[in-house]
Amino acid sequence: MPLPQPDGHGDKETRGRVLVVAGSVPVPGGALLAGIGVLRAGAGKLQIATAASIAPHLGLALPEALVAGLPETADGEIAPDSAGALSERASRCDTVLIGPGMMNEAAVADLTAELLTRLEAGENGPRFVLDAGALAGLRRNAAALHRHEGRVVITPHAGEMAGLLGCSRDRVDADPLGCARQAADRLKAVVALKGSCTRIVAPDGRAWAYRGGTVGLATSGSGDTLAGIVTGLLARGASPEQAAIWGVYLHGEAGNRLTRRIGPLGFLARELLAEIPAVMAALASDPDGR
Repeated sequence: MPLPQPDGHGDKETRGRVLVVAGSVPVPGGALLAGIGVLRAGAGKLQIATAASIAPHLGLALPEALVAGLPETADGEIAPDSAGALSERASRCDTVLIGPGMMNEAAVADLTAELLTRLEAGENGPRFVLDAGALAGLRRNAAALHRHEGRVVITPHAGEMAGLLGCSRDRVDADPLGCARQAADRLKAVVALKGSCTRIVAPDGRAWAYRGGTVGLATSGSGDTLAGIVTGLLARGASPEQAAIWGVYLHGEAGNRLTRRIGPLGFLARELLAEIPAVMAALASDPDGR
C-alpha cells in the first residue's frame, strides 16, 4: 500500500491544499502542531483558520501558512456562525482538518455539523480529518457525516470513542477493535482508535493494528501532530485508510527515533514532527526496512 509520490515535475499545487480549522485562545498550540504536521507529511499548501485574536501569533510562528482569523466567542473559541465564511474557503481545498485545540465541545460540534452540511460531497468536495473537539457532536450529527462517505478519517482516543458510541470507557478498553468497527460502520468513516495498540478500521470492517509505538507518545499535543500527519497524507492523494495507516505508522516510528536518541519519556510532541521526513525517506530508500 505505497504512498503516492510526487513525480518531480509538479509544483506544490499537485501535493494538495489543506485547511486546518483549529485552535483557541486557551490552546493555540493545537493549530500550530497540526499545521506543521500537515507540511511535514508532504502536503503542498497550508491554510489555518483560527480565532481572530491568536491568528497573528500563529502566522508568525508558522510563516509557511496562510492564517485567517475568524470571529470568536467570549471564551476565545471560533464562533459557530463562522461556518459560512469557512465553507467558502474549505471548498477551494482538497482536505480539511477540524478540531485540534478547540475546547468548547458544543460550539465545535455545531461548527463541524454546519461545515459538513454546507460543503459539496463526492469527488468535487474536500476530504476530512476530524479530531478532538470535532468528534463531540458526531453521534447526533451522523447524517451530515454520511454525506461524505468514503472521504473521512476520525482519530479518537478511548474516551472520545466512548462518547461517540454512548458507552463506557471500560467497554472501549475491553474491546477496542469491536468498538472501532462499530463506529466505522455507524459513521461511514475510517477510524483510527488511538492507544498503546492503535486500531485502524475501514467502514467495511477491514482492520489494521500498530503496536510498535513507545510510551513517550502519550504526551500533550501528540494527537494534534497525528491528525496533521494524516491530513497531509490525504492531501498528497492517499486514500482515507491509507492515510490513517501510514499516519499512525510514521507518528509511531518518529517516537521510536526520539526514544533511541533522547529516551523513552520526556520528548515533546513538536519534536516528533521533524522526524517525519526522515522516516519517509528511509522507507523510500529501503521499503523492506532493512
